[in-house]
Amino acid sequence: MDLQNILDIIKSQIALYAPKVVLALIVLFVGLRLIKLTLNITSKAFEKKDVEKSLRGFLLSFISISLKVLLIISVASMLGIATTSFIAVLGAAGLAVGLALQGSLANLAGGVLIILFKPFKVGDLIECQGEKGVVQDIQIFCTTLNTADNVRIILPNGPVASSSMKNFSANSLRRVDFSFGIGYEDNFKAASKIISDLASAHSKVLNDPAPFIRLGELADSSVNITTRLWVKAEDYWDVHFDMLESVKAKFDEEGISIPYPQQDIHLKGVLTDIKSTLLGKDINA
Repeated sequence: MDLQNILDIIKSQIALYAPKVVLALIVLFVGLRLIKLTLNITSKAFEKKDVEKSLRGFLLSFISISLKVLLIISVASMLGIATTSFIAVLGAAGLAVGLALQGSLANLAGGVLIILFKPFKVGDLIECQGEKGVVQDIQIFCTTLNTADNVRIILPNGPVASSSMKNFSANSLRRVDFSFGIGYEDNFKAASKIISDLASAHSKVLNDPAPFIRLGELADSSVNITTRLWVKAEDYWDVHFDMLESVKAKFDEEGISIPYPQQDIHLKGVLTDIKSTLLGKDINA
């Protein structure tokens, strides 16, 4: 093969591939510009939605890498490079990594759901997975709580996002429920008025919704007065303890008893039978 033949082959190959290379470069350039524009628009949308910064960065990186991989595969296909095997290998590698990290990926997905939908936020008092505490931090993989006795609890986000939970701070108002027991011989109306007066005098008990004070149960050892008071969420425990203390003190002052469980046994003619039986045994002895 002489030099002229080699030059002819090179020219033919250039003529064949030059348009593909030029088109691929144009697609690559335009694609990178579009990806950058897409990321800017997505970032502004995240800012408007007030998405957590840590989640925002993670999602933008994930979107950027995914779009660039798709762009490179498209450009390689335009150049005539077989991408089927490459995609198969990439898919198999992704499946293997997914199976190995399925627990971590579940926690990651849970963290994304928590930050996006915000079932709770930092500072809320929640109960989830058998644990109750104030939310201190929400991260991509876990949520941190502080309990009332200042114990740090770390919950994986996967189970948190997929299970039921109680958010005690979600609503601005909460209801404080009591059941005050008095003796059957005590004055029910007087006891109810004492509770009503104490609730009305408390500065943190709301008048709207109005307090509910009614006879709730005729129990075995007591007459129970059901009391329901509405308060601001942050005043719940103050009202709970204040009312217990003030009602107990006022009941003692007014001579109203708070009975403990007891059972009265009435014996009729039993003592006489026992005495005669014992005397009979003594005589026979």
